[in-house]
Amino acid sequence: MELTADAVVREREWVLERAAVVVPLVNDVRDALGDAFDTDVATVTDAQYRSAVEDVFADGDRAVNVAALVALLRDLDVTDDYPGFVVDELLGRELAAVIAGEQPRRLLAESTFHYADVHTSGDGDDAAGRDDLDAALAAGVQTRLPGWAWTETESPFDVARR
Repeated sequence: MELTADAVVREREWVLERAAVVVPLVNDVRDALGDAFDTDVATVTDAQYRSAVEDVFADGDRAVNVAALVALLRDLDVTDDYPGFVVDELLGRELAAVIAGEQPRRLLAESTFHYADVHTSGDGDDAAGRDDLDAALAAGVQTRLPGWAWTETESPFDVARR
């Protein structure tokens, strides 16, 4: 694999084109997590997804890492799938985290990745990493975007204001 600026652009375009698959998964995950935590979580639109992807790829250092992880997961396949379970989970978790940003969102995206991964599966002909890729995109984007009550208010732990 060679990562050039053109390759990063191609990966960005591919991720943008996944909106029809990823946005419904984002909203399914948000609904399920909202139920689990007894809270309402705003849904995500295609436009919000696309904007988040554009923001991620506008940060060149982040973009090259996201592009590499996307390319790896899209093509990753393992005979009989299960032996590759660890590597596609590792790459998917990391992709979700890189998309989400810094702590605590990074950790939340990693956790959400596993939740999203349980709720998605690829077609029988897809490479083993493809469903992990969709789950990672959904987890990273949903964590990055507003809609959770805790992200809409000031932190009560901000000691600079005391």
